[in-house]
Formats: sequence, C-alpha cells, structure tokens
Amino acid sequence: MKANILIVDDIHEIMLEKFALAGIAYDYRPDIDRAETEKIIANYSGMVIRSKFQVDKPFFDFASNLRFIARAGAGMDNIDDEIAIQKQVTLIPANEGNRDAVGEHMIGMLLSLMNNLNRSDQQVRAGQWLREANRGYELKGRTVGLIGYGHNGMAMAQKLSGFDVKVLAYDKYRTNYTDQYAVEASMENIYEQADIISFHIPLTAETKGMIDDAYLSKFNKPIFFLLGARGGIVQVPAVLNALDKGGILGAAFDVLPVEKFPKLAEQTWYPDLISRDNVILSPHVAGWTFESYYKLSEVAADKIIAFLGQQDGN
Repeated sequence: MKANILIVDDIHEIMLEKFALAGIAYDYRPDIDRAETEKIIANYSGMVIRSKFQVDKPFFDFASNLRFIARAGAGMDNIDDEIAIQKQVTLIPANEGNRDAVGEHMIGMLLSLMNNLNRSDQQVRAGQWLREANRGYELKGRTVGLIGYGHNGMAMAQKLSGFDVKVLAYDKYRTNYTDQYAVEASMENIYEQADIISFHIPLTAETKGMIDDAYLSKFNKPIFFLLGARGGIVQVPAVLNALDKGGILGAAFDVLPVEKFPKLAEQTWYPDLISRDNVILSPHVAGWTFESYYKLSEVAADKIIAFLGQQDGN
C-alpha cells in the first residue's frame, strides 16, 4: 500500500514541506476529532499525532492498514505500545526535537526555586522589601541526580555543565553511559549524595505513581525536586508531605498527574499545592517553545521519510 499519511494534530509546516519534497501523500486535518478519525483511518498507512487523543485498542481496530504512528513530541504514552506491537505498527517519537527546551526550562525552574525569584517578585510588587527572607542558594558545588538519561536527561546534564556541579545519572535500561556531562550512578548513590533531583523518565505501568512517601524518604539530604517528565509518575501528596517535613526544600512541576481546568482544581491536593511559595508550576510547556515547535515536526518528518525509505527498500 502506497504511503498515505493522516495528520490529526497541529504541526509546523516544515513537515508538510518535507513530505511534499519527498513525494509523500498526506492529509492535514488538525481540527479532526477522534470519532471522525476512526471513520477514515483505514484509508491511511501512517498517522501523525501529538496529544489529541489516546490511541488505544478500540482505535487500532479501525486502523486496519496502519503501518506507523509518529508523534511530534517526546514520549509515546498516549499510544498503547503493546497493541501497536501486536498490530505490527511502528511507533516513531521525536524526542530529539524538544530536549533543549526541556533542559533549559527545568534549569530555569531550579534557579527560580533556589533564589526565591517568584516569591520575592510578588513581595516587591506588594510593597515588601525582604532581603534576608529571600536569601538564596548557589548551584555551584552541588550534586544533581538525574533519573533517566535519554535525550532529555542528557540535554539537562549538558546544560548544567557550566554551573560547576556534579551530575549523577541513573537509567535502569542503559549501561556504560558515563560521558563528559554525567556519571553513571546507582539509585543508592543518588539517595546518598543528591542535593537536587530531576526526573526524565516516561510514564509506564512500572513508573506510574513511583514517587511516593517511601521513595522520597530515602534521600539523605534535603533536596530540590524537579518534575518535567510525566505527571503520572508522582503522588503529589507525597511531595507535600516531604515539603512539610523539610525533606524537600522546594518543588517545581511542569507536569501534574491531572492537568487542565476544571479537573485540576477539583483535586484534593490542589489547594495545598498552590498555597506554597516554595512550589512553582508551569502548564506542561517545558518542551514547548517556538523553536521546539519547528524541531519536533522536522525530526518527526525526517524519521518518517527514513522509515518509508527503509520499507520501500525491503
């Protein structure tokens, strides 16, 4: 079946330009919903999506001719990868496209936490000049623990290299990955040494809710906590408990287990979370810059073209 791709989400026009140059047929339908997609997906051999809907077994049952799904984003947690394997559908992520954005954003959140930037800004605007209350911490000389050392973890380590910190990286699925920016470490090493912890792992059955009271109790020192991966890996009440006990000095969330309103505001932990001036939040935008919008579509398009080239060569 000749390649024909349905694009169901908003993407940068660079993808369309690359497909046109490669002679690849596509339909760009960024406003289509799931119900409409199910009616026509059997006519396509490929699909490009971001986060519009879950690609689950019922959806795959409509996609009888699908050979691949590309996601113009990092991670594939809105796609049932086990069903994809059963259906022999190749999954194509574009993690490289927003790794720089994520690294910069999380370091920005860390520096804001360590120097009380959000709180002091609000105080000055309110007519308060509280210098001693906003004394900050320096990053230099501290140990940063990265959980997950894929594209985003490596980008963060590289960007931390100018701060004169020690970076320890733990990745359960890799070996021998020490490089010029980070040292391969066990979780025990990180529990013992880390001053800062940042997560760069996907949401899976194994990682769902893994950051709980027991996990956070293992750190030997008070830490700064950064989460820019997937919200489903954290139990927010556990972080709030650690903040109360002094085990966490400050926490930054770009992602949460429940996102968007009004559902987020309905969570029992939400009022407590937003009441704290040593917690900063952003609306899942760490990987979403003007530059990454272009790069995610560019990376996904290049991978699709390469995949189709390999298929044609077989």
